[in-house]
Amino acid sequence: MMENLKLIAALALSLGVLFSGTVAAQELDKLPNYVAVLPQVKARALAVDPQKGYLVEQLKRGVFVITDGAYQSAFVTTGNGVILFDAPPSLAEHLLKAVADATSEPVVQFVYSHVHSDHIAGAGLILKQIPNLQIVAEKGTAMFLREQRDPRRPLPTSSFNDHRTLKLGSTTVELKVGHWHSPEGDLFIYLPGKKFLMAIDTLAAGSVPFMGLDLTMNMHDYLKVFDQLLDYDFDVLVSGHLTYLAGREDVQITKDYVTDVYKTMKRIHDGTDQMAVMTRAAQKYSWDNKFAVFSVLLDGMVDQCAAEIRGRWIDKLDGVDVFGASHCRTALVYARWDD
Repeated sequence: MMENLKLIAALALSLGVLFSGTVAAQELDKLPNYVAVLPQVKARALAVDPQKGYLVEQLKRGVFVITDGAYQSAFVTTGNGVILFDAPPSLAEHLLKAVADATSEPVVQFVYSHVHSDHIAGAGLILKQIPNLQIVAEKGTAMFLREQRDPRRPLPTSSFNDHRTLKLGSTTVELKVGHWHSPEGDLFIYLPGKKFLMAIDTLAAGSVPFMGLDLTMNMHDYLKVFDQLLDYDFDVLVSGHLTYLAGREDVQITKDYVTDVYKTMKRIHDGTDQMAVMTRAAQKYSWDNKFAVFSVLLDGMVDQCAAEIRGRWIDKLDGVDVFGASHCRTALVYARWDD
């Protein structure tokens, strides 16, 4: 009897595992199919030790990047202390340890690149460890953070309009305000003589920009940012995400991609017989359902744009099939309502 019960239990367990595995496989089958990461992109990835949780890499003499594989921070040694740029919360617990891995100099200044919490919400943890930390931000960011009252994003101790030059020890850092991403303002962070530039959420080296052309709130200025980047004399760009570091060629190819998205969407929008499309949609939904009718028009233009872009770019940049449609939709909003 006992042997029979054991056999039944084992069979039930096997069936349960089999059933569970089948359900899991069915759930995976429901997920979209995306193209794998391109080999040439994989080859450029910085190797983050999963046990350690982060990587600190020297880019220039005294200039370092820190990454966990998803986000990037950077810092520079000056001889009189370290200036740290950004504190993504996913990296926050590692940042001071990463700095200590590279130098005995203490962190004395900290710079916010822009307001978004995914890049600076680790600052509160750093301030707890360095209570006298000097925090620098442009004025729009400072005003926004004052309204937010977010302890994870402490108020800057110093703010500025348009441009500021930080000088500490042997190092000069040029901070210049742009508006390609967040309405409050974004920073070009440049180290003259080091050919190092940091401009967060401008691009992702080897890949298309993140969703919605990097969540831009200002498509007009986003179209200009690539030329602004190329005006700097740099050969290393830290753009804030993944483990890939960008160069001038990455800026140019991203500019080419974004320009193609915009021009494709503009051509499709201007060349579509919009009344004919909406009249056909109204035959199904009626003119009373104006949202449905209008959605058919807009979605159709986005789908056509995304298909064209995929055909031209799928083998050149990662993520075309993931975020291409969102890029076309952002371009459509600009082409239809702003341009």
